[in-house]
Amino acid sequence: MQMTLHFSEDNIAELLDRAIEQGQIIAYYQPKYDAATGMLNGAEALARWQAPDGSLIQPSEFIPLLEKTGHITTLDWYILEQVCEMLKRQIIQGVRTVTVSVNFSRLHSLEKDFAGRLSDTVDKYGISRHLIEVEITESTLVHCRQNIIDDINAIRSKGFSVAIDDYGSGMASSNFVKDVSADVLKIDRSLMSHNCEDERERILLECIINFAHRLKFSVVAEGVETLEQLSFLRTCGCDTIQGYFFSKPMERSQYMELCRFSEFDTVNDDILVTQSASTATELLLNAVFTCFPLIIMSNLTRNSYYTIAYENFTTTNCPSTGVYTDLIAHGAASMHPDDRELFSRTFDRMDQLEAFARGQRTRRVVTSQLGDDGIYRRVETTNYYMQNPAVDDVLAICMSRLL
Repeated sequence: MQMTLHFSEDNIAELLDRAIEQGQIIAYYQPKYDAATGMLNGAEALARWQAPDGSLIQPSEFIPLLEKTGHITTLDWYILEQVCEMLKRQIIQGVRTVTVSVNFSRLHSLEKDFAGRLSDTVDKYGISRHLIEVEITESTLVHCRQNIIDDINAIRSKGFSVAIDDYGSGMASSNFVKDVSADVLKIDRSLMSHNCEDERERILLECIINFAHRLKFSVVAEGVETLEQLSFLRTCGCDTIQGYFFSKPMERSQYMELCRFSEFDTVNDDILVTQSASTATELLLNAVFTCFPLIIMSNLTRNSYYTIAYENFTTTNCPSTGVYTDLIAHGAASMHPDDRELFSRTFDRMDQLEAFARGQRTRRVVTSQLGDDGIYRRVETTNYYMQNPAVDDVLAICMSRLL
């Protein structure tokens, strides 16, 4: 007969301490897989409470109480210890290791030197810090914004990666996410409730993945259970899949065995077949950025611009967004004196608008630009003109490269 533990605010701390002492709190591991190749590339540690009769108690029965009473932090640290011990055993046995993510409650933001304790805990097992990923729920960003931003910066400075968990399940918005220097964005399963067969659901997922990648997040989709979900997420360029489609959470011994033979666990699909136009577009953009390290999108009609890419160029002090005429003045000032008038005349805003009205669609110039190192280098700058069909604004895509 299954034995049921009766949890309450009054007894949850005592029951938790007893369960830890008797080894009834167990870390289960749910594998994560590369969306394109199907290769194992990580796991999430999940707390399971084993009743005295051997049955497992659902997390929904004890996690909310632990959160409410503040004792969730005890559980979090204990699970981290189990994960570190497992990883150390893998290393000793020569078993392949991948990063394991561990959930930490927002209540840890109240702890003094959380990052320091995290480092000390992992270091005592002699394992690399990059094997531990700290998962923080999106609701934490709302309730403890500044504290958690400071904690995330401290955690990452210690060599750990940070994941924002359950994105899309609560109150967090892109405004919060853009201020957080995390590494991973985990999409909540609730955003796939229609099995990715609803157009609005697909649009939302694709937008989240695109904006996450632009912010340099790696994207994990949680709760993936069907081939339809996997196929669509692949077309959007989602990086990692977690869910029952590949694997349910498993005990440590099963997980270690999986890692031992994980090199054989591949999905034999050609990546060029599984990728769709959206992913191909991302690859194309990466290729374009390789050839043209400076790309600026300008709205000539509204006299505005923003920088799309800016890497490995001769100068790095170009403002990222602002007034287009100010941008041209800034650019002209960085040119060789012999080229300043040519540059200003070529990219005069009103002259470009008039030329577009006459049918001109490109404009190119080669100038010498002063680099941050004090050396002038030949730079080719080309503007490609088009019209915004929604409002008839004239847009200019500026692409610059060193010759």
